Amino acid sequence: MRDDVDDYLKRIGATRPWTADAAALADLQERHLMSVPFENLDVHLGVPIELGQAAVDKVVRRRRGGGCRELNASAFPFLLGALGFTCVLLGGRVYRGGRPGIPPGHVLIRVEASEPWLVDVGFGAGSLRPLRLDERGPQHDPRGTFRFVEAPHGDLDLLRDGEPVYRIESHPREADDFRPMVWWYRNSPDSPYARHLFCTLVTETGRITISNDTLVTTVHGNRYERRLTSAADTRRAYLEHFGITLDRLPPVPQGLTNPIPLG
Repeated sequence: MRDDVDDYLKRIGATRPWTADAAALADLQERHLMSVPFENLDVHLGVPIELGQAAVDKVVRRRRGGGCRELNASAFPFLLGALGFTCVLLGGRVYRGGRPGIPPGHVLIRVEASEPWLVDVGFGAGSLRPLRLDERGPQHDPRGTFRFVEAPHGDLDLLRDGEPVYRIESHPREADDFRPMVWWYRNSPDSPYARHLFCTLVTETGRITISNDTLVTTVHGNRYERRLTSAADTRRAYLEHFGITLDRLPPVPQGLTNPIPLG
């Protein structure tokens, strides 16, 4: 286990913190978002999506990323728990078309570090740093101004620059609670994962993304796109920007609608 923790820290360019406090948590989340991509390549490659230790191995040994169930429900809680943080999984419902989607369509992490914090390293439109779950005023982050708003049944809505991002359940979840959603995201014709191929990382100046067959670079709010026109070009982009070497390329889905929010 210690080798896994040390290798995980090396993977994200972090050192073992002296104490499990809010400053260490913020550093770990930011480094994770800039090192481990939020991606769904295996969905399109036909590779099983696994939780638990398999997700840790995927991030640490295979130097890949994953979706929220791999990163938020498995890999990052493993690292945080090994470093002395207390973690609880929470279900979330991503807003689409002005309303929250099916539960639990997203996974988030509640982390106790003197205060309760919301941590998310498996989403394309969240905060760069942890957010105080017990704060109802605006929380300023490099990726926008966030605010928690009370929702029905004791849940919370997270807003980014005034727009709802997702609804967060108040009761704790177990990792196995999300296994049915792994199947749904892989197999349902309504799944945005099945209809959108993506791989994305936060950068110091914005974000770098492969969305279907397009390389999208956002720098200080300016968006630049370049079509990936060949297999060699695509492989080079995955390796150069995400450190991912692919034996075969995932097929690009046709007729993209309602893509995953990545910005």
